Amino acid sequence: MGEQTTGHEVTEGERRAVAALEASEIPFEVTRHGPVRSLAEAAAARGVDPSAIVKSLVVRRGDDDFLFVLVPGGRTIAWPKLRALLGVARLSMPDAGTAREVTGYERGTITPFGSLRAWPVVVDAHVPGGTVSIGAGAHGVAATVHGDDLVRALDATLADVTEPEGDA
Repeated sequence: MGEQTTGHEVTEGERRAVAALEASEIPFEVTRHGPVRSLAEAAAARGVDPSAIVKSLVVRRGDDDFLFVLVPGGRTIAWPKLRALLGVARLSMPDAGTAREVTGYERGTITPFGSLRAWPVVVDAHVPGGTVSIGAGAHGVAATVHGDDLVRALDATLADVTEPEGDA
């Protein structure tokens, strides 16, 4: 477990995320990098394949009923699959303000680790099996972990809920 310090100012979100990662007792390494504008740039900055970048998406099931869906780079939520898994007819993505209110993180920094509320987590079936990089509560800050540890630490539901980006 560990952190690499590069002299950047640590935000409250990063503190919460790293504390939650430490409490999870899974091995992780924090990586800090400058602003990125694409999946490819984020992957290069973190030293991983783009498919190893894990996006933490907040999904709304109903009033004050949210969950996290962890999606690997290059893939997007397959809404019919996710609705079937959850047994619901309707799901939506909250606006940026609502996502921040329910997680304590602004878009681009969201992670289940250290979220203000412990929402259920669904991890796409493409995440386990290797090293992945997940946001760690601040822009340009990520945690590198093993995908299997991620599922276990978050007590996540593992399911095929994505499709390649660009598919209809």
